[in-house]
Amino acid sequence: MQTITSSAGLKNAIQLLEVEKAINEQLLKEQFYVAIESIKPFNILKSTFKEISSSSSFIDNVLGTTMGLATGYFTKKIFVGLSGNLIRKALGAIMQLGVTNIVAQHPDTIISFGRSVIQHFFRKKETNSKSSD
Repeated sequence: MQTITSSAGLKNAIQLLEVEKAINEQLLKEQFYVAIESIKPFNILKSTFKEISSSSSFIDNVLGTTMGLATGYFTKKIFVGLSGNLIRKALGAIMQLGVTNIVAQHPDTIISFGRSVIQHFFRKKETNSKSSD
């Protein structure tokens, strides 16, 4: 910093410092409003949801778990049906738990297996329709 030797230089330095102070105050106010906005509950939820939805591994895990639960539920319904038998209901619950865990842990394998089965059936129809022509 330079030494000030005249009253004009002093006035000039004071004006520069006042301008710098005003700029810093404005920046501080803006940062304060940004901080206040970021801690509002709605904005916290919104940013959290945005982060979660952008994470592909989280979406894959949710889809795999949902597919596992649905498959386990339908397996139990098919196995138990409307039966009132206590042993059959217990076996159905065990079967539901097992199927749910297997499907939830290996959703990619099950999806690829399902695709190959569907493609197999559609190939058969195509070859049968071509051979009948």
